[in-house]
Amino acid sequence: MLNYIIRRFLYALPLLMGVNILTFVLFFIVNSPDDMARMQLGQKHVTQQAVENWKQQRGYDLPLLWNSKSDNPLTTTIFYQKSIRLFVFDFGISDSGRTIGSDIKQRMWPSLAIALPSLAVGLLVNISVALLMVLFRNSYIELSSIILCVVLMSISSLFYIIGGQFLVGKLLRLVPISGYDTGFNAFKFLILPVLIAVVAGIGSGARWYRTLFLEEVEKDYVRTARAKGLTETQVLFKHVLPNALIPILTGVVVVLPLLFMGSLITESFFSIPGLGSYTIDAINRQDFAIVRAMVFLGSVLYILGLLMTDISYTFVDPRVRLS
Repeated sequence: MLNYIIRRFLYALPLLMGVNILTFVLFFIVNSPDDMARMQLGQKHVTQQAVENWKQQRGYDLPLLWNSKSDNPLTTTIFYQKSIRLFVFDFGISDSGRTIGSDIKQRMWPSLAIALPSLAVGLLVNISVALLMVLFRNSYIELSSIILCVVLMSISSLFYIIGGQFLVGKLLRLVPISGYDTGFNAFKFLILPVLIAVVAGIGSGARWYRTLFLEEVEKDYVRTARAKGLTETQVLFKHVLPNALIPILTGVVVVLPLLFMGSLITESFFSIPGLGSYTIDAINRQDFAIVRAMVFLGSVLYILGLLMTDISYTFVDPRVRLS
């Protein structure tokens, strides 16, 4: 077990290093510090002195990879200061002068407050709907459910957000349309985003789980269970559902770290101060330090999700340890 985890971890390190190098190339070679300075200061009537001052204030005036004029030629470079230090989660200072690490610690909680309930409730609803479709397969109930799922999948997520805000927030006045508060007062601001996230994901989620369960119900062990006299409900919950856990875990565990990053669209429309809106605001302001930090953090969390997926497989199917 330990050897398996170590192997998977060693596989992830080169991938993370490659992402870091690619991010450095995109942000500092393809898009040079001079380009970033001119975009921040404005393309017109910008003197070279203003560009140099902007770069010096933010540490972009250093050489990219090697500083021959310094006693520490490797550490006094942009690559070390802006990329290598990301490995110890030292995100530095944003181009607007804020501490990125403090902003992330503050904004991660609103993102998780939306994402975790959305995932838990959505997973429960999607699996329940999928099991009902499999239980009543080859009937009008299944056909109607499939049609409803296709319709729900065909509707843009923006429609759910705008429609939900208009119906629930404006017409019925049940919850606030947007905003956020701390503590238990945040609950009323989270109901509508979580509800919309669950409804928007039913179409694709229920169909996905239905496909997994249909593959299992046609296998020999299910026929054996039926021959022993088990009811269809017992077959689904005692045999089909446990044996479909590996693909379910694939979808769930990979998503878990990404929940930390928040939802870009949802947080922006509902004015929730999470990491999603933080990233959107940084893109609009052209704050490259924040964007670079969020790209790296997203990559780390995604790779962590893959590792968690591989490890969780070993608990569901011990044969995976031998691969």
